[in-house]
Amino acid sequence: MISWFKQLDELLRGKRTEPGQLAEDRVNLPLRTFVSLAIILGALYGFFMGWYALLNREPADYMQLLAAVIKLPALFLLTLVVTFPSLYVFNALVGCRMTMTSTLRLLVGAVVVNVTVAASLGPILGFFTLSTTSYPFMIVLNIVLLAVAGFVALGFLLHTLRRVALRPLNWTELPKTSSTEDESEDDAARMPGPLEHIESDPSGLGPANSVFKIWVLLYGLVGAQMGWLLRPFIGSPDLPFEWFRERDGNFFSAAIEHLSHLIGAN
Repeated sequence: MISWFKQLDELLRGKRTEPGQLAEDRVNLPLRTFVSLAIILGALYGFFMGWYALLNREPADYMQLLAAVIKLPALFLLTLVVTFPSLYVFNALVGCRMTMTSTLRLLVGAVVVNVTVAASLGPILGFFTLSTTSYPFMIVLNIVLLAVAGFVALGFLLHTLRRVALRPLNWTELPKTSSTEDESEDDAARMPGPLEHIESDPSGLGPANSVFKIWVLLYGLVGAQMGWLLRPFIGSPDLPFEWFRERDGNFFSAAIEHLSHLIGAN
């Protein structure tokens, strides 16, 4: 367990995503370790989220606490499952040489960064849970905290994808071999993807930057709606406990409704 958190510290400090390793398609993020970390840290934030059901229901609703502990890791991992194929295809289109396994490891790393930041914000969530009984406020607060964690994680992922996209493997800058046969094989392996424009963009990113930003937007939309499908996480004090609510509405309309209630618009 101690070694797991040592590896987590190395990820947060960037030692596990150094440019040299990425250039050689070595993403040193063991899936077993980092998926386990994602579950543990996601459950930790869910534990703080579940405090509201303990303090604002009579009797204290331990089932809602358990549901939050289970659902938070599920939220992040299910979002990973849904968005992984699109990221791999986008990587191929912009010329990344990462294999499917390396792409999966990198995405798991982003999830771990996400839940690590969320877990670090857990005590703040616990403090406000002890300070208020307002259900709309707690909904909005959780959205804000998870959004902060999500932006940090997506920033980490976008920065890492930019590192690996083109510059370390810019095929026009690599030395040629003396062997004609070897040269043709190397050039074929290093040919740019269909969306690369190396000559027109000295930075080496070309349209990769825009494509990755589009994927980040898709990831955020999927994550938000996944949270809506898995609700309730906090549990309204006026409703009985349920593992899942009916599939009506969407995350964005509900968020606006809770925000309007909070500011007194309704």
